[in-house]
Amino acid sequence: MKDKTTTTEQAMALIRDGDVVTTTGFVQSCIPEMLHAALEKRFLAEGAPRDLTLIMCAGAGDSKGLGTGRLHHDGLLRRVIAGNFGRMPKVAQAAQENKICGYNLPQGVISQLYRACAAGQPGLFSKVGLHTYVDPRHGGGKVNKVTEEDIVRYHEVDGEEWLFYKATKIDVAFIRGTSADRSGNISMEREALTLDCLAQAMAAHNNGGIVIAQVERIVEDGSIKPKDVKIPGLLVDCVCVADDPEMHRMNYGVQHNPALSGEIRVPVEGIAKMPLDQRKIIARRAAFELPPNGAVNLGVGAPDGVAAVANEEKATPYITLTTEAGAVGGVLAGGSSFGSSANADAIIDQNQMFDFYDGGGLDLTCLGMAECDAEGSVNASRFGGRLNGCGGFINISQNSRAVVFAGTFTAGGLKVAVENGELRIIQEGRNKKFVRLIEQITFSGPYASKRSQPVLYVTERCVLQLTPKGLELIEIAPGIDLQRDILDQMEFKPIIENVALMDARIFRDEPMGLMNDLLNLNLSERVTYDAARHTMFLNLEGWSVRKKQDLEDLDRVLQDAFARSGRDVNMVMNQNGFRIAEDLQDDYAASVGQTLEKHSASIANYTTSAFMRLKMQGELASRGVQPHIFESGEEAHQQAIWGS
Repeated sequence: MKDKTTTTEQAMALIRDGDVVTTTGFVQSCIPEMLHAALEKRFLAEGAPRDLTLIMCAGAGDSKGLGTGRLHHDGLLRRVIAGNFGRMPKVAQAAQENKICGYNLPQGVISQLYRACAAGQPGLFSKVGLHTYVDPRHGGGKVNKVTEEDIVRYHEVDGEEWLFYKATKIDVAFIRGTSADRSGNISMEREALTLDCLAQAMAAHNNGGIVIAQVERIVEDGSIKPKDVKIPGLLVDCVCVADDPEMHRMNYGVQHNPALSGEIRVPVEGIAKMPLDQRKIIARRAAFELPPNGAVNLGVGAPDGVAAVANEEKATPYITLTTEAGAVGGVLAGGSSFGSSANADAIIDQNQMFDFYDGGGLDLTCLGMAECDAEGSVNASRFGGRLNGCGGFINISQNSRAVVFAGTFTAGGLKVAVENGELRIIQEGRNKKFVRLIEQITFSGPYASKRSQPVLYVTERCVLQLTPKGLELIEIAPGIDLQRDILDQMEFKPIIENVALMDARIFRDEPMGLMNDLLNLNLSERVTYDAARHTMFLNLEGWSVRKKQDLEDLDRVLQDAFARSGRDVNMVMNQNGFRIAEDLQDDYAASVGQTLEKHSASIANYTTSAFMRLKMQGELASRGVQPHIFESGEEAHQQAIWGS
């Protein structure tokens, strides 16, 4: 049997000038640091290998020179195809200075292309990236002027828009595991994530290339159970042991945490509460959008605070949090451990997670935003003179059933305080985020609106939503001045029709009772019956239909109320601030609407919002109903009493 253990020097000597190299790692986790360091060392000593193409999914580094940041030296790289450049700023700088060619493609697309390479396929058809900067009609993902080859093409198939991503054959794969036997069989029992190591190894091996694995230890042949072998030895050429533990950290901030690798389960009650600052305010408001029994993805930054809020509100058992890196369930980790999860239910490969995401498996995602325009398009990839990259943003935002973009209203030095349940801006941020023209389209508002995708934009001081006419301001924080703190800090004016106050509980440093809202436990309190006037009152003020479960709960409450009344009644509905997600309008009419029409002698709706009145009238008229939406409760009550 062949002994595949070797030194890093011997492994690096196998890499040739012009090779295509792929490496694993996610943000700061699961990075084969020793292999990156060895490649850098050889190049600095010998000037070889030169003109490499680097392919990677997510960022893999600390943004200060570790990970793929080690590969910035002039002549080492000729081309980079990556989902993220922010973790290797000097490589990004070289791309911005036209010293190397570069493509910034969606992380999930690159992840899935490994499988295409392994299968000998020419590439991948996907809708991911349509109407963004990745679309060849808007740049094709090229990051600079010297990048000329088109690796993304637009096609129409049976009248539908598709993008075709060309596969790039791989010569060398850097992967990482925990244990390996001398035959090269590798397990991952102490790793936080499995990522794409198997697909990368297969892609390189089937192309006649080499697979170099960094592991923590060598074990006896046959001692790894077959189902525990993540990468079979037949795919592996070189096994290098990380003798220095610093070169095999779980992530740059943690040497090893067995709760993140699934070796143990830990109590979560002791997880520290977030302070009541702007990050927690944003996370709290976003948490009201969480779908019980649904699948949720959280981005880095302000969005990952939603996991802490969900845990604090004891909502975690009712929601399946996921990461694009492959973690399913548990309590999502933040900081240097972002992408992993404590007490996870499962860890699957990254490409499999993106299959789930792209196919519509996500019920909600909460992502960050750097810039937003009046059409609701978002830039999260290239801003402020920096090439950051999209990561998994495009896959996730385009395919999730509902989207919440979360971030501070302004950036750069913003300071706020919460006093007596009100928000006060102590120091305004230097940079406006709601601008006339964004630098790059990472998420297309018009495309989302065309597909009736529900989208919210949550900040510490207000909430906006995407409508067919653009952004509408729907909520404002207590203590915030509309003109001074919102409109003066934007480069465009949003639609303003019916602005409600953000929930007061968000601004009190105590549990919010979030589960009552998520599970609609108090929904029955919104229905009252006045027997003397034969009138039932449905108060939907400030309530939102965010998911199908909300419709089912409301329909059940109404049917119970009608059953108790014993006869057809006049119905008065307060719809001030009531919102229905764009993609649930037809479902609302088919369930709640039919129940109301079946059991009501008359129905009178009212809302003070002219925008909502027109919208409701148009939607009902399209279904053959000729309604009148009243402006006040008094008018609606009179109609209910006399109109019947």
